[in-house]
Amino acid sequence: MCRIAVSGVAPPEANWLQRGLRDMSAFFTRPREVLQGYSPEQLRPDLIAGLTVAAVLIPQAIAYALIAELPPQMGLYAAIVAAVVGALWGSSWHLHTGPTNAISLLVLSSLLTIAEPGSPRFLVAAGLMAVIVGVAQLLMGMARMGVLVNFVSDSVIIGFTAGAALLISVNQLPHLLGLSVSGSPASYSIVMQLAGSVINTHGITVLVGLGTVALMVLLRLWRPGWPVTFIGIVAAAAAVAAFGLAERGVVVLAELPRQMPSLASLPVLDLELIGRLSAGALAVSAIGLVEAISISRSVAAESGQRLDSNQEFVGQGLANIAAGFLSGYTCSGSFTRTMVNYTSGARTPMAGVFSGLWVLAVMLLFAPLAAYLPRTALAGVLLVTAYRMVNVTEMRRILRTSTGDSVIMVATLLATVLLPLEFAVLAGVLVSFGRYLVKTSTPGVWPVIPDENFRYFVHEGGGSACPQLGMIAIEGSLYFGAVHHVEEAIRANRERHPEQQLLLLRLHLVDHCDVSGIHMLEAVVRQYRERGGDVYLVGVHPDVAEMFKASGFDETIGEDHLLQRENPVGNLFHNVFDPSVCIYECEARVFAECQALAKHPYPTALPAFVSIPEYRLKYRTAAQLKALRDAGRIEGRVFDVRERREYRRGHISPGSNLPLRTLVEKAESMPREEGFVLVCRSGRRSARAAGILEDMGFGTVHVLKGGMLAWEAAGYPVMVE
Repeated sequence: MCRIAVSGVAPPEANWLQRGLRDMSAFFTRPREVLQGYSPEQLRPDLIAGLTVAAVLIPQAIAYALIAELPPQMGLYAAIVAAVVGALWGSSWHLHTGPTNAISLLVLSSLLTIAEPGSPRFLVAAGLMAVIVGVAQLLMGMARMGVLVNFVSDSVIIGFTAGAALLISVNQLPHLLGLSVSGSPASYSIVMQLAGSVINTHGITVLVGLGTVALMVLLRLWRPGWPVTFIGIVAAAAAVAAFGLAERGVVVLAELPRQMPSLASLPVLDLELIGRLSAGALAVSAIGLVEAISISRSVAAESGQRLDSNQEFVGQGLANIAAGFLSGYTCSGSFTRTMVNYTSGARTPMAGVFSGLWVLAVMLLFAPLAAYLPRTALAGVLLVTAYRMVNVTEMRRILRTSTGDSVIMVATLLATVLLPLEFAVLAGVLVSFGRYLVKTSTPGVWPVIPDENFRYFVHEGGGSACPQLGMIAIEGSLYFGAVHHVEEAIRANRERHPEQQLLLLRLHLVDHCDVSGIHMLEAVVRQYRERGGDVYLVGVHPDVAEMFKASGFDETIGEDHLLQRENPVGNLFHNVFDPSVCIYECEARVFAECQALAKHPYPTALPAFVSIPEYRLKYRTAAQLKALRDAGRIEGRVFDVRERREYRRGHISPGSNLPLRTLVEKAESMPREEGFVLVCRSGRRSARAAGILEDMGFGTVHVLKGGMLAWEAAGYPVMVE
């Protein structure tokens, strides 16, 4: 078949393709949005925040590169490139991208299987790994897989933040005290080594570090708007220069290399090397993204920013690709630098760009001056930052209000402190996901009854239940993980009320049903119908109704069993309930329809179960009975099985009143060959009476189909007493 496009109107496929390309191109035009909305008022705070972050970034970039067994300049190049690209193409205003300790450790563990640390192949593999990680992250962002981070709950972020703050504090204590530690970088190992060597604390180093902390704290109290972090670092560097503290044992940064980032020659076509790096690269990319998004969401909770997770994925991916090709290595978001960036007053992503440019400027122009920065002052800055990372108020609120969120928060915190950092967020996500599965697999399944005003449905509790109809509200999805719980709850209700032959399932809060849910509903319907009862549904969501139709369940249960939301109980009361049970056997008035019903709750001989199915009963229509009556050929006697009060309001002549409650007793003395025509209001009491008489051995029993309602609707005369 040939499809001709109308002039000026693109076919649907073209429109879809155009929209897809337009949406995809939006990921790469993010820098234009950042620059177009930039104002001169934002320049000064961003420059200062960038400089403050750069002061922390320089020693971190060098240290983290050494963790990965890479040259210091690779860490600095990664810091420059990733900070600029990550800020321009990312979504967060404050997330700072660059070398991190967790990613550096992961990179080292992946590269140790490739080559010897320090060898040319080792350095090349580090750059290539950054590119592979970046491509994976970029593709995830373009595929709009940012929804995956929705499983990182706020409890995970708060716990991870608190744990990371504790790790940062412990890791900075040796620098603050002027002590050196060796061996395992684990927190407990550092604490044990510090406890054994605390007598060797370098006094001047401690004074410089604590002085920096004190200056920052006091300035934050007296001058909240000042860049206290930058002032503290500058003051410490000035003290080192003025008093010659470096010669007196205070550790300062070494002279920085003066080299621009250069384009690296990477073996991008070496499929063998790419294959060996791919497994580790995918792990690094996934954990790097989770860390970056966790940090972004943590600071966004304070700044009020709305994040685009997909855009952040793209920003992280492009940052790693650029870092790999420009002589750097794999990067991610940094908790420490992000919080320094935020607390230093950064207004826009340009603060991250300026931090990278400041690092570049220091490398090229001020390398000798950077040598005055004392390491203990940087440790003091990080300690203050770590303290501000712990949201004590929110932690107390979580512990006070939610057991589940408390478990997630504490588990994430402990995992951050006790496990390798790269597994901490993953542990929190797994606990969150496990709690989500437990919650969704045990939806609320509540037997309900009307409230005292018959306006709402409430939990049955100890209230009176209808002996004919059980009503159950389901509050959650009917998917494979939840169907067993729902089916067990329905079975428990049936065992608790074995007399209830009818079941009404309220599905107002069920927005999803899979094949397992369909199988469960089919089993429930089959079980009730095998006992002579039936199942009805109300409040079916449109998506669930589509599933019913696609699976054929609507035909199994019958479309007349899918009730409208308006008064489903009234529908069942007037069309399905057995009035004889309501009148003779039930003392409760559960529903609004029961309130005006005449009750006769005295002992009767009515059997609880009639063995003759309705389809085997013999019926006479109103027209047939009228013709037989007029011809004098009615098969037997006409009995109206309603109560006397109802009978007097209007009945068929000839006929006599034989209330259903007395039927068994009176019928015992009647000849079994005698025939009957039974009448009631709608035909339901007559049908039950006919079943009773059939069970007693009467052979010719007919029921007026539709009862007196059908007779009167046909315009036939009635007798009134």
